[in-house]
Amino acid sequence: SQKYTAIGLLGKATDTLDATGRVTEEKPYDQITKGDLENVLQKFTGDIMQVPPLYSALKKDGERLSTLMKRGEPVEAKPARPVKVYSISLQQFQPPLFTLDVECGGGFYVRSLVSDIGKELSTCATMQELTRTKQGPFTLEEHALYEDKWTIDEIARSLEHCMSLLPGEPSHKKLKTENPGGTAVSCE
Repeated sequence: SQKYTAIGLLGKATDTLDATGRVTEEKPYDQITKGDLENVLQKFTGDIMQVPPLYSALKKDGERLSTLMKRGEPVEAKPARPVKVYSISLQQFQPPLFTLDVECGGGFYVRSLVSDIGKELSTCATMQELTRTKQGPFTLEEHALYEDKWTIDEIARSLEHCMSLLPGEPSHKKLKTENPGGTAVSCE
């Protein structure tokens, strides 16, 4: 499973569902209470159906949807698909901002969740910030290597520790990173 901390912004929607996009809608949000937000989270927990965002790494004819969208080509919404949400908790509510901790299965889009929460509250919402705090056996707290430790020895030690948590023999597979530039880090 994966864990994320997401900051959502009420009252604004963007075409990408996050802060990088163009604002497509603005709606009032003053009527929303912390209780309203907490009640809505129940609806998005468990096995749910989710429509993936249009701007995403999902592909059509071998090209990322986000690339097609940027070229101005028409992109059809993908059908809703089943995703798993183990837990969502509201960490902070300072309107218009709210902070969620989300634990979910693969293929889940946190920015779709934030957008759907906005709709469910009869306003709109967009994701301001997203931090992945856990991926499989790795957690940010225990396994991240902070900048002051970026020495060859520390990096090697950290990699060794992380490799030991992975099942089976480490292969020479390329680890895909999330950055849009598409560069991969290879673990030899």
